[in-house]
Amino acid sequence: MLKMNRWLGRAAAAVLACAAIASQARAAFPDRPVKLVVPYTPGGAADQLSRVLAERLSRELGQPVVVENKPGANTMIAATQVARAQPDGYTLFLASNASMVLNPMLYQKIAYDAARDFRVLSVVAELPLVVVANNAVPATTLAQFVSYAKTRPGKLNYASVGIGNPLQLATELLKSRTGVDIAHIPYNGSAPALSSLMANDTQLMVDVISTSLPLVKENKIKALAVTTAERLPVLPDVPTVAESGFPGFRAATWFGIAVPQATPAAEGRALQAAVARVMAQPDFRERFQTLGLVIQAPRDQPETDRYVAEDRERWGAVIQANHIKLD
Repeated sequence: MLKMNRWLGRAAAAVLACAAIASQARAAFPDRPVKLVVPYTPGGAADQLSRVLAERLSRELGQPVVVENKPGANTMIAATQVARAQPDGYTLFLASNASMVLNPMLYQKIAYDAARDFRVLSVVAELPLVVVANNAVPATTLAQFVSYAKTRPGKLNYASVGIGNPLQLATELLKSRTGVDIAHIPYNGSAPALSSLMANDTQLMVDVISTSLPLVKENKIKALAVTTAERLPVLPDVPTVAESGFPGFRAATWFGIAVPQATPAAEGRALQAAVARVMAQPDFRERFQTLGLVIQAPRDQPETDRYVAEDRERWGAVIQANHIKLD
């Protein structure tokens, strides 16, 4: 009996020691470099955001956060890679509404399931949109443009960077809210789309702030409204769509941090807290104002889940109403 008690005591001690070691290993997260997969080419606003975020996360986590650019297939190559990665907290994804919301609704053949395969930990930044018009259009406000367009149903055109792109969907949302009938002309990129607007081949475009702002400042096109809930510091005199007579209107693309869904809760919370600390830094928020990026206030997990769900509902209605499919 004495021998049995000694054996049981040793076994219990071994179990406790293993539990202590496991606990220490978990508490040490991260204990090696973390990878942030970015589904865009280097140089753009999203890439710049990811690199500054990675640098500051490195300080918060005490480990290097390495950016890996993996562009292609409208963010789906990178998303698929992360969805299949080891769910241990060491592979992060620069998520967006393109990868988490739009692609699953637009493409029938997609190699990942956003809801099943990912957990969005944080919505870091919104990229606001601006409604811009050709200078020859006799309107200086969105309300005036709507009145002008309604006298010419089907005779005006709007430019976009492609069918199913967030900018095209935002314009369709604007059309449905304002009741205007304007035709869609897609272009292969922002440069030709904006060129068509300046040439008056198209009369309206919803664009990201960062690409249209220089042309607005140079008086080559005019800004009618911004699609955010509040006015933007870079265009303080331009009202929101809601202020222009269409209350409740809001549209933006967003970027955040996501991990594979099976990532342990403790690691997820550690990453979420580190991202929140970076987002709360005043100089981090101010750094991206000139790019038109609006750094968000930190949200907890239920608030983040609700944000993504509302975004999915908003764009799902637009996609369904316009019967948009990309394959």
